[in-house]
Amino acid sequence: MTQSNSFGARDTLRAGDRSYAYFRLGALEDAGVAKLERLPFSLKILLENLLRFEDGNVVTAADVEALARGGRERHEREISFTPARVLLQDFTGVPCIVDLAAMRDAMAQMGGDPKAINPLQPVELVIDHSVQADYFGSNDALMKNTDLEFERNRERYAFLKWGQSALRGLRVVPPGTGIVHQVNIEYLARVIFGSGEGALAYPDTAVGTDSHTTMVNGLGVLAWGVGGIEAEAAMLGQPVSMLIPEVVGFRLTGALREGVTATDLVLTVAEMLRRKGVVGKFVEFYGDGLSALPVVDRTTISNMSPEFGSTVAIFPIDDRTLEYLRLTGRPAEQIALVEAYAKTQGLFRTGASADPEFADSLALDLAGVGPSLAGPRRPQDRVALADVKRSFDAALQDWTAARERANGAVSRFVDEGGGGTSTIAQTVEEVDDGSVVIAAITSCTNTSNPSVLIGAGLLARNAVERGLSTKSWVKTSLAPGSKVVTDYLAKAGLQEYLDRLGFNLVGYGCTTCIGNSGPLPSDVAEAVADGDLAVAAVLSGNRNFEGRIHPQVRANYLASPPLVVAYALTGRIDVDLTTEALGAGRDGKPVYLRDIWPTNGEIAETMARCISGELFEREYADVFKGDENWSMLSVAPSERYRWDPKSEYVKRPPYFDGMPAQPAPLHDVRCARVIAMLGDSVTTDHISPAGSIARNSPAGKYLIERGIEPRDFNSYGARRGNHEVMVRGTFANVRLRNMLVPGVEGGITRYLPANEQLSIFEASRRYADDGTPLIVLAGKEYGSGSSRDWAAKGPYLLGIKAVIAESFERIHRSNLIGMGVLPLEYVDGANRSTYGLDGEEVYDVTGLAGGIRHSMRLHVKATDPRSSRAIEFPVRLRIDTPNEAEYYRHGGILQYVLRQLISA
Repeated sequence: MTQSNSFGARDTLRAGDRSYAYFRLGALEDAGVAKLERLPFSLKILLENLLRFEDGNVVTAADVEALARGGRERHEREISFTPARVLLQDFTGVPCIVDLAAMRDAMAQMGGDPKAINPLQPVELVIDHSVQADYFGSNDALMKNTDLEFERNRERYAFLKWGQSALRGLRVVPPGTGIVHQVNIEYLARVIFGSGEGALAYPDTAVGTDSHTTMVNGLGVLAWGVGGIEAEAAMLGQPVSMLIPEVVGFRLTGALREGVTATDLVLTVAEMLRRKGVVGKFVEFYGDGLSALPVVDRTTISNMSPEFGSTVAIFPIDDRTLEYLRLTGRPAEQIALVEAYAKTQGLFRTGASADPEFADSLALDLAGVGPSLAGPRRPQDRVALADVKRSFDAALQDWTAARERANGAVSRFVDEGGGGTSTIAQTVEEVDDGSVVIAAITSCTNTSNPSVLIGAGLLARNAVERGLSTKSWVKTSLAPGSKVVTDYLAKAGLQEYLDRLGFNLVGYGCTTCIGNSGPLPSDVAEAVADGDLAVAAVLSGNRNFEGRIHPQVRANYLASPPLVVAYALTGRIDVDLTTEALGAGRDGKPVYLRDIWPTNGEIAETMARCISGELFEREYADVFKGDENWSMLSVAPSERYRWDPKSEYVKRPPYFDGMPAQPAPLHDVRCARVIAMLGDSVTTDHISPAGSIARNSPAGKYLIERGIEPRDFNSYGARRGNHEVMVRGTFANVRLRNMLVPGVEGGITRYLPANEQLSIFEASRRYADDGTPLIVLAGKEYGSGSSRDWAAKGPYLLGIKAVIAESFERIHRSNLIGMGVLPLEYVDGANRSTYGLDGEEVYDVTGLAGGIRHSMRLHVKATDPRSSRAIEFPVRLRIDTPNEAEYYRHGGILQYVLRQLISA
């Protein structure tokens, strides 16, 4: 890249005893462009990125000036942002590497050099999404789950090892190490890049294929989640095209009260920001409350940025940041660079720093936060601890009415259960509506925070000493995001108490938070199925959408790790833990939550005594080495991947089959039928295949036909490298409600020409045989949730050409475009009801054939085949930038990139 340096910004920086080159933001003030003191921290990072990559073409001097000066032009200008690195996890990482391997094949077939398909910047992939909590409640649960993990995923892991050797710049953190975002904040994140004397210093920035990539925002690193499709393009040198976002300021004052956790805080923040409305915006925290908020609390907040709806939730660099870098064993020269660079560039917050100027703002006094959970269906639905019982009872009324109406139809794709394995004796006499059947200390959201993990351990100790025990029907687990967690729990003498309550270590990975909770014990599963019970899970995760945690669990509550332990003790969600006893102690007297809750002082003293930089340095010394299982994977090096036609884990995808050198002209969508008509808040968990594969689902039948027994199905996430499985699992969530089949839950639709009820996959094949394109009708917030590329790839492979919705989640909208699917929005506040649409119509979408431009309007004609009555209405094409228009014109972003590389 040729750097223009129009503003004379390249300069030299001293940090410790080293010198670095850097692009000085102050040069813009010297040139009279703008005063930057009150520019939000996040925009300063974007501004430095533009300044550094200014080349007069992709990034112009006018782009730099527009961002620096602000005003109306700032938010109307498209810019190109080039992240410093790409972060992957294995569920989303495998299909990324599969696509790159397929692109190498396509490149060779079109006469190009396969090695041109190579990451052009650092790519780090952490294998964390595959371990499942099959075994629990025993000291050998970790070993058994690890053995099962490798047995199930050997093909996938061998493929990733091939990628590590074949693709330059790809580093893989092997399984059994931790969760990607916790490994990122504890080890991978640089905060400021700069590799040595004379090197270029610049802010650490990233895009990642997991929506919770934002967790590192708590360290002052600008990063956010993108779809796997966008990540692949970034790996291949394509900048992220974006409109300069609005920045919403969130002022924090005061300090948290005694007994209030970071989890309580983040659930409060999530509720406030969802109510505020920050979709597509940056959120930046400021105020004197930051001085009392350690980085581990900040990263807990930043982790849940997707649950707020914001693109990022960032904190500035300050003394707390440096404190955390020292705690986690970062090298002294790296810490010196972070401090010197941030202070020189005006990126370092102090008590005297001027408040930034934001587009909008809101405030929270930390002293006003109280004990909270979120649920039973969404992470933004915060419930005060005292109100959990009422919230469940209200939901239970809805579920009871629904199951009576459905008359058993909801169980069509229910997991057969069958055998979560524990050494704890199981009794199900008391399992009923409201029983807690899963209690999981899980997810980087909370396991990265020593205060809540130590708090859980102390509460467990106090409970055991009072004679309390976990209820026998509760599946308990501990799955931290880093080996450091188990080091300090053991050093503090707390792991033994967690073990005695069944919270034995089950693995280092996401587990329950992403649906890898494993089967319920067979007797519990049978009791739930036989009674069609509304049972509950309590987990320290970040997502609780219906059907995500376990297909048999309807009510899912997010809670701090200490509260997870407390609910395991009581075994029910329909209790008020502020007034009702957890149980009877050894002396027969009632024991209340307040009796065993540890003090902030106890937690702080234990942390100071048991956590040090040496723990982090030891655990991360050989982070890329892996265990014996990983070392024994033998992979022959090759430039192009040798596809195994018998593999049901890794298959060459069809995206580039028959791709011409130039894109075909665009055509209007004609005679389309509706495959799914959906309501509001349909998440990517509803769309993308996730969790376990039911034997009677289309994906299950496909695997059985190929000789794979149900016990060996593994999860959808583990089979993301096989498009045949994934397309059959698209829209197969057991809680999906398709209004074309009222009263039925699951991946069911009607094949409209014959009025025949079929699985969505089976119906899509019928329509494909007819040559009929498909569309989806949806409500508000379509595609909210995790950044799942298969929520776009699956619909593309089903034959869906467009989604007409009231609004889209940011990442999913982008992913649809990346796969050549049109995101269309009703205009002027209209919705499906405005036009009386019932999904039976035949649809034409016109205005494409003449070429597209971003944000244009298209025309929809919906004709009722029963009466020939036609309804016509406008829609807004949610292709928001010129680059996105080019991606769609080429049939998708990968096809665009491949053509660019071939012609280079």
